[in-house]
Amino acid sequence: MKIIARLAPLALALAASPALAEMPKGISHFKLDNGLEAVVIEDHRAPVVVQMVWYKIGAADEMPGKSGIAHYLEHLMFKGTDKLAPGELSKTVTANGGMDNAFTSYDYTAYFQRIAADRLPLVMEMESDRMANLKIGEDDWQAERQVVLEERSQRTDSDPSAQFSEERSAVQFYNHPYGRPVIGWRQEMEGLTRDDAIAWYDAHYAPNDAVLIIAGDVTPDRARELAETYYGPIPAKPDSTRKARPQEPEQRSARRMERSDPRVPMPVMIRSTIAPERNAGDQKTAAALSVLAEMLAGSSQTSVLARDLVLPGKALYVDAGYDGLSVDPTTFAISLVPGPGVSNADAEAALDAALQKFLTDGPDPAQLERVKTQIQASRIYAQDSAHGRAYDYGQGLSVGLTVQDVNDWPDILEAVTADDIRAAAKLVLDSRATVTGWLLPEGTPEPGAAQPVAAQSGDVQ
Repeated sequence: MKIIARLAPLALALAASPALAEMPKGISHFKLDNGLEAVVIEDHRAPVVVQMVWYKIGAADEMPGKSGIAHYLEHLMFKGTDKLAPGELSKTVTANGGMDNAFTSYDYTAYFQRIAADRLPLVMEMESDRMANLKIGEDDWQAERQVVLEERSQRTDSDPSAQFSEERSAVQFYNHPYGRPVIGWRQEMEGLTRDDAIAWYDAHYAPNDAVLIIAGDVTPDRARELAETYYGPIPAKPDSTRKARPQEPEQRSARRMERSDPRVPMPVMIRSTIAPERNAGDQKTAAALSVLAEMLAGSSQTSVLARDLVLPGKALYVDAGYDGLSVDPTTFAISLVPGPGVSNADAEAALDAALQKFLTDGPDPAQLERVKTQIQASRIYAQDSAHGRAYDYGQGLSVGLTVQDVNDWPDILEAVTADDIRAAAKLVLDSRATVTGWLLPEGTPEPGAAQPVAAQSGDVQ
């Protein structure tokens, strides 16, 4: 399990719509009367199939004081039903030569199985059963709460980089729940109860708030038949839809933070700022930000920051990250490790100079075309994995995109222009509202290294 997550039969609501003719080869899309949306990805190269169920609910939808409940319920979803004993679902999948898992993010919680194609009815029956009939025993909830607390101890509390990331997120977001950890704050996790878990399940686990992805050796007709059989009888829940979240106010001030730990081998700097997400029918800015990240640091040899910082020895490592698959505004981040003998201050100054030069000069046309070609090649290679394509549609639909948006994404990336890159760069590289964090080895910071600034409006010590 990961954090990088009801009876009369109903007829099928939608047959193939006219837009289906424009679908990529092997992709089909339908919806049941109870609101369950499904995508089928045909891939007959091997007799294997993947089933994924994505619920459009995640850690950012939790009530204040109940952080970690989305991930906690993900664990409890393996505790069984009237038909299945605790752990029986996973044991059955394994006994049939398959594997299963689950994961929770800020915006969704997902469950999947990979198994022989002729066992698809089996995993569909079990997955639909726990969508409608989860049972949480009096003993199960306390034992599983201890499991997630131990998971936090291993993955966060004992890892300085994970602690640093958690703290940076809390500084980055003034008001939005993206500022709290998906796994939850320890003191709040310790207070989670069986009633909390049942309330979360009853409120949000419903077919009309879920996405079903079937990928592999299956036909669209067979997938629809099975979906209608197993998921069709589960009633919709009218109030299960994601509620509006607290939104981030306009940020105006730069913030700096520093953390040191004896387990940190070398200094690392991360600078991030709020950036727009991908939205249904409006993905142009997100595409430009995706291409910008690749131009800045996608190649260890030819990217802008590799050329200006790594090759001259000013930095040992650089990276730029952006992922617009979120419900609300996300972040654009740049990180670096200073080169040998280069002070933290000098490395940061060199980064500032390189970014300013890019803002002034704009993208090199030849590099832009090369990056776009690389992105398209990566997309083509990704199509070779039915599981990977399942993630594309599952994530996209879970954060509010449509199937058409997911289909259009490669073409929107291909259409990014130099002017689009300039606008995206100004948006995230010329922002005053950045969070710059240094994770340092234990000891006295070197002269000129990043220091906590005096407390001012928007600053953090």
